[in-house]
Amino acid sequence: MTARGMALDDLMSSDTARQRKLESALKAGRFVMTAEVNPPVSPRAEDLLAKALPLKGLAHAVNVTDGAGARAHMGALAAAAILAANGIEPVLQFTCRDRNRIALQGDLLGAAALSIRNVLLLRGDDPAAGDQPEAKGVFDLDARALVETARDLRDRAELPSGRKLAAPADLFIGVADMPIDPPAHWTPDSLKAKLAAGAQFAQTQFCMDPAIVRRYMQRLNNHEITKRMHILIGVAPLKSAGSARWMREHLYGAIIPDGMIARMETARDAEAEGRKICIELIEELAEIPGVAGAHLMAPNNETAIADVLAAMGGRAMRRAEL
Repeated sequence: MTARGMALDDLMSSDTARQRKLESALKAGRFVMTAEVNPPVSPRAEDLLAKALPLKGLAHAVNVTDGAGARAHMGALAAAAILAANGIEPVLQFTCRDRNRIALQGDLLGAAALSIRNVLLLRGDDPAAGDQPEAKGVFDLDARALVETARDLRDRAELPSGRKLAAPADLFIGVADMPIDPPAHWTPDSLKAKLAAGAQFAQTQFCMDPAIVRRYMQRLNNHEITKRMHILIGVAPLKSAGSARWMREHLYGAIIPDGMIARMETARDAEAEGRKICIELIEELAEIPGVAGAHLMAPNNETAIADVLAAMGGRAMRRAEL
C-alpha cells in the first residue's frame, strides 16, 4: 500500500472512531443524552453551526431533521456532514417522504461513506402539513421497509435488488417511537416489528410524564424489547405554559401533564422553571428500568437545550438496570 493509501485509511479509521460515541455509550450502559437541531433555511454553514456548536461536548450526538414539518431547509445529509467536520457526532434523520427507494439507498451509502453512522429512519410529515402543500409526497417505502433496507446494507452488504456492495455500510439504525399509557392488553407490536427489521435504538415523541414512562417501559421490558433496543425518551425545556399547551394540542402523541403546565403558570421565570423541570425529569428518567437516555428537542430554542445539558454538568449517569 502506498503512503497516501495508508494515510487515507488512517484518516477514515479516525473519522469512524469519532462517530461511535453514541453507540459506545449506549452499549456501555451509560445514560445517554442526545439533542436535536433543525437545519436553517440558509445556504451558509455558519448558520447551522450557530445552532449546533453550543451543544458540542454536552450531547453524545445531535440529530439533524429532514424537512421537519414538511418544510424545506438545508439538506439533512449536508448538515450532518458539516456537524461531523466540526467535531459533533450527528444523528442523520431520513424520511420516506421526499425520495424513492433508489435515492434513499444512494443517500444511505453516501452517509456511510462520510462516516455518518447514526441514522434515524422515519416516514416523514405529509406535505399537506407544510408551507408548500402542493408538493407531492413520494412514500415509495414506509419506515419499516427503509429500516430493512439499511439493515441489508449493513449486515448483508447488499442492495434490495441483490446487487452486492463493495463493503458493508457501517450504520447504527434508529427509529421513532411514541410512548403511551398502555391499556391492559396492549402489546408493543410496532416497535417489535421495527426491532425485527433491524433497528438498534429508538428516540421518542415528547413524554414529560414519568409515571406514564414507567408504565410504558415496564410493558417494553415485559416483551424484552429493551434487551435488544436502546430507548431514548423525548423531553423538552418548556418555554412557557402557553407553548406547552400548544405542543400538547398540535404535536401528535406529545404528553405533557397538567401539573407541569400549572407549575409553569405560577413560576416567576417560566423559561428558567422549564429548564429546571427538564433537568428533574431527566434525572428521574435515569432511574426508570429500560430507559437508555433522553432526547432533548426545543425547536428554534436550541440554547435552552445547551443550558439544560450544561447545568447537568456532564454528569455520568448510569441507566437503571432491568
